[in-house]
Amino acid sequence: MDETGTHQLSAGREASTPGVGRLSPEMSIPRILTDRLAKSPEGTIFERKSALGTEFVPVTTRAFAADVAAVAKGIVALGVAPGERVAILSRTSYEWTVLDFAAWSAGAVPVSVYETSSAAQVEWIVSDAEVKVVFAETRAQAEIARALIGKVPGLERVFVIDDGAVAQLVEAGADVADHEVADRTAALGMDSLATIIYTSGTTGRPKGVELTHGNFVSLVVNGSDDPNFSQVVRGGNKRTLLFMPLAHVFARFVEVLCVYSGAVMGHVPDAKNLVADLDAFKPTFLLAVPRVFEKVYNAADAKAGSGTKQRIFRWGAKVAIEYSRALESAAGPSAALKAQRALADRLVYGKIRTAMGGSLVYAVSGGGPLGERLGHFYRGIGVVVLEGYGLTEVGAPTTVNRPGLVKIGTVGPPYPGTSVRIAEDGQVLVKGGNVFRGYHNNPAATAEAFDADGWFVTGDLGTLDDDGYLRITGRKKEIIVTAGGKNVAPAVLEDRLRGHPLVSQVVVVGEGKPFIGALVTLDADMLPGWLANHHLPAMSVEEAAADERVLAALDRAVTRANDVVSRAESIRKVKVLTTDFTEENGYLTPSMKVKRALVLKDFAADVESIYG
Repeated sequence: MDETGTHQLSAGREASTPGVGRLSPEMSIPRILTDRLAKSPEGTIFERKSALGTEFVPVTTRAFAADVAAVAKGIVALGVAPGERVAILSRTSYEWTVLDFAAWSAGAVPVSVYETSSAAQVEWIVSDAEVKVVFAETRAQAEIARALIGKVPGLERVFVIDDGAVAQLVEAGADVADHEVADRTAALGMDSLATIIYTSGTTGRPKGVELTHGNFVSLVVNGSDDPNFSQVVRGGNKRTLLFMPLAHVFARFVEVLCVYSGAVMGHVPDAKNLVADLDAFKPTFLLAVPRVFEKVYNAADAKAGSGTKQRIFRWGAKVAIEYSRALESAAGPSAALKAQRALADRLVYGKIRTAMGGSLVYAVSGGGPLGERLGHFYRGIGVVVLEGYGLTEVGAPTTVNRPGLVKIGTVGPPYPGTSVRIAEDGQVLVKGGNVFRGYHNNPAATAEAFDADGWFVTGDLGTLDDDGYLRITGRKKEIIVTAGGKNVAPAVLEDRLRGHPLVSQVVVVGEGKPFIGALVTLDADMLPGWLANHHLPAMSVEEAAADERVLAALDRAVTRANDVVSRAESIRKVKVLTTDFTEENGYLTPSMKVKRALVLKDFAADVESIYG
């Protein structure tokens, strides 16, 4: 796409969707729970997965609210004052949500930490956020945090969820008066800080995004009360199974949304047993990253095997895509296409829907591009994937397709209560009640994040069409977003790997891919000495690039580079090139910086070979 021409056409264009919810300054996340308790105390709010098997057991709103209140008193008993931070280092679970709401009810600020975070990342977050207490899922995670006591000022206690942290908090708070929690909850308002979520930056050091209660409340109220989106999320007959990490803002938004909308939510720690979990829970809507939808499709294709079954599956997939595309035409699907789809539904689609729980009607995709092919495929089989766009700094959604307002290939019109504008340089700008208040302890970065008119500058490139639907066309900065929705800063990995004597240049890749990879070039000047020092025969660069002993050394270097990042950010595979990047051949700037866009263009086949 011609970035300049396209952006010039869209520059200055703006789209807004009015808010529809009733908001007031005293609203907060705990008040949302209080309101649901008043409306439906005995109604089911969550379903907990049983310890054995895949059965889900209902939890009433009254029971959940009691758990939250008891744990909140325990947090008060620990000496956590209003506004002080507690960290949650865990996979998604019912306990995560109890701790989250309990911290909010106690006036504290929960800080989410990915369970895959490295020790260095945990130390940075706990230190920068000035965390007082850490709740870790496992003993191993707790040991990482405990090693920081005495090293990080203010950190006092570490609890292990697997060892009964919730019960310990309940016991600790037994003598705390109910009014102490109630008073703290009453003091909260829309402007109160709700959480700090750390997101990767171009330097590799995560920045703490400060989101207020108002950021979340405005999103969930406007979304749930929107006549289009309410079809997806409102009411006790709506159900969703959350398997995304609650450390991610998208999952955090869903957690609060379901409490407000009246939907029932279940928790599972990951997607490893997703088919069985979906079958047991039977969600009506799901929220996931594109990689999940890719896996479902690929699994169905693989299960078809070869021969006749495979041909039937691929014919059915083609029919689904054609049917969905025809829905966008004035004439709609032809009679013949409708007949083909009915046959394909019996032969193919029903099995896929069954694998997704059998009751799924909608899914919301975010965190990366879904792709038009998959969007049309799923709509064609009867599951509408509503693709959206957002960032941590906007509390998750900024734009989203929703029932009655779907354009596959776009990320939808602005979310209710949100405005979107395209800047002169093509960047997407955002305003609304969902926009964060700033980066923690980083006023310079906060100032850079907003333009002179108060619009948040996303760093993403996009266009708005005549109907106000947004398309993301690229990224202003070099942050990589994998198919799993993980934001990865390439510089920290590139710098570490480039320190190996064999390595000349590194370009980390993985945009829209299932994992992070890297293009690596060898240092021709250093190669002879390295080979001699390792008692290896002399080799040309071309020979070394294919030598198993050289590749093994590079693998060890990659392992060391990965020590400073989480598993999701780590390099899984490298492609060693026989062409170095130099100023002479145009791949380096005069200041010796790699021209990333040119490398990705000219070596596209090598990048694809990493994922072949």
